[in-house]
Amino acid sequence: MAKTKVDKDLIRELAALMEETGLSEIEIERDDDRMRLVRATAPIAPVIAVPTAAPTAAGAVAAPAPAGDGSGDLSAHPGAVPSPLVGTAYHSASPDAAPFVKVGDQISAGQTLLVIEAMKTFNEIPAPKSGVVTQILFDNATPVEYGDILMIVE
Repeated sequence: MAKTKVDKDLIRELAALMEETGLSEIEIERDDDRMRLVRATAPIAPVIAVPTAAPTAAGAVAAPAPAGDGSGDLSAHPGAVPSPLVGTAYHSASPDAAPFVKVGDQISAGQTLLVIEAMKTFNEIPAPKSGVVTQILFDNATPVEYGDILMIVE
C-alpha cells in the first residue's frame, strides 16, 4: 500500500473556501486520491418541512417581507445579512421549536439567526454583528439563493 502525500496547501485552500462560502463539508477526488473535509458544528435537530398549505399560526414570526417586495436594494444596507449559500431557509431548528429570532429581538454577534439546509446538511447562520432584528425578509421553509438578503440587523 503506497502512502499518499498530504497536500497541506490544498487543505488550507479548501478550508478557506469552506469558511468563505459557509459550507460545512467538502469532498474532492483526483485520480485515485480522495479528500473530505468536514467542519465541526453543533448538532441541529432535523427540520421537517411543513406543507405550505398549512394555516399560519397566530403567533408566527412577525410579517416577514418577501425579498422582492420593491422596498429597494437592501444589499448595501450595513445591517444586511446575506445568504452565504443556496438552500432552504428555516426560522427554527424544527417545526415545533420557537424561531431563533423575531423582529425586535436584541441579538449579539455570532448568535444563530436561522438555519439553511443545503445538500441535507443544516448550516447555522450567525449574526454578523450585535443589534436589533428590524426585518426578516424570507418566509420559513423557502428556497434562498447565494447573496439573498435574509434579515436586517441594526
